[in-house]
Order: sequence, then C-alpha cells, then structure tokens
Amino acid sequence: MTLLGSVQYWHWFLAGVALMIAEAAFPGAFMLWFGIGAALTGLALFIVPVLAWQTQLLLFAATSVASIFAWRRYRAAHPETESHPDLNQRGRSYLGRHFTLDEAIVDGYGKLKVDDGVWRVAGEDLAAGTRVEVVGVEGTILKVVRAL
Repeated sequence: MTLLGSVQYWHWFLAGVALMIAEAAFPGAFMLWFGIGAALTGLALFIVPVLAWQTQLLLFAATSVASIFAWRRYRAAHPETESHPDLNQRGRSYLGRHFTLDEAIVDGYGKLKVDDGVWRVAGEDLAAGTRVEVVGVEGTILKVVRAL
C-alpha cells in the first residue's frame, strides 16, 4: 500500500481539476461532484499533511456525497425559472385567448384556425362563428368554452 500512502495534496487537486475538466467536456453533472470531493480532500491534506490514505479515501467519498446533497438542497430551494415557459408548447401559449370557431363543435369536437394552423378543439357543442376561449390543452387538442 505504499502507492496509496504516498498520495500528496497536489494529487488530489490534480484529480479534482481533471474531473471538472472532464465534466466540462462531457456534461452530465456527474463527475463535477467527484471533482469537488477530490479538491476538498486535497485541501484537507494540505492543511493536515499526515492523513492516512484510508482517511483520505473516506474524506473523498464523504465530501463527494455531501456536495451532491448540498447541490440538490440548493436546487430545491432555488428552482430554475424559465424565461419562456411556453416555448415549443404552442398550445399553452393560447390559454386565455379568444377565437371564433371556423367549424362547429359537434359531439364534443371541432376545428379552429389559430394564427397559421388549424387546431382540433374539444368542448360543448357550439355553432360555427361562436366566440370561444381556450381554457386548457390536452396534447394537440385545445379545450374551449363559450367566451363571455
């Protein structure tokens, strides 16, 4: 075990940097936490240079897991907000808008021209030309009600 016993602090720093570079090259939020664990282990070994190799490995594992949990806790407290939540979800962008039915809703289904497309709509039976409001989206079907 002389190989493990001769690990210096800079070995851990180098491993940490290599793992972080690998994370940048192949993103997946996986190697980053081990890179942080290695860097923290290197810092601990720099401060206390007489740490046994078993302690170093235990510290590496503990700091790697702790960094994962710290990040998950942070993300839970600070969720990402999207600048355009309806991007690529065209149907959701029509919620609350009013349109005129192009085709009557018969047996619960009809068609509606919206902007540059024709959408299938679902709702109570209504005559063509009726003003409707989009109140929901189910896949590619817009849920509509008579507009007030």
